[in-house]
Amino acid sequence: MRTYIIILFAFINLFAIRAQEILFNGINLDGWTIHGTELWYVEDGLLVCESGPDKAYGYLSTNSYYDDFELTLEFKQEANGNSGVFIRSTFEGTKVSGWQVEVAPPGSDTGGVYESYGRGWLIKPEKDKDNVLKMGEWNQMKIRVVGDTISSWLNDIPMIELKDEKIGQGKGAVALQIHDGGGIKVKWRSFKLTSF
Repeated sequence: MRTYIIILFAFINLFAIRAQEILFNGINLDGWTIHGTELWYVEDGLLVCESGPDKAYGYLSTNSYYDDFELTLEFKQEANGNSGVFIRSTFEGTKVSGWQVEVAPPGSDTGGVYESYGRGWLIKPEKDKDNVLKMGEWNQMKIRVVGDTISSWLNDIPMIELKDEKIGQGKGAVALQIHDGGGIKVKWRSFKLTSF
């Protein structure tokens, strides 16, 4: 009986390991697609997005689609730092259909959810959570999407939870955004995605 229990735990652990995916290898952009002319590159093992000559919107999306998952990552904003993490998103050039978990300077609702080319802001964090963001330092973000519910955390603090039928119907990639306007630079690392 004890042997069966050990085998069962080994199988469960093996399944958990297989379910977790490292989205960024720290070497190159394999597994990702660039949308637009903004700059996406790897430097010192970090993924970097930076405004390009067009100072337009730009995106970097996974080649794979993800439905129900938990994603953790770290970001460090330099310069303006307005960016975001998209979920269940599709692209036509630089036009994105999907939902963004905001990554922005203080006072600009990091952790909130915005629907591009649609309803706009769906939910913003409470204003007293604005001090959770550490501008110019490494921050950890966690995003969980299951069915029609999305939740976000910033530096282990719950930021939002939203139940939305349209999000529940969404299918698409995970993506990073760089905002238009120029002067933006954000560094990213430690992407881990666990599918459910």
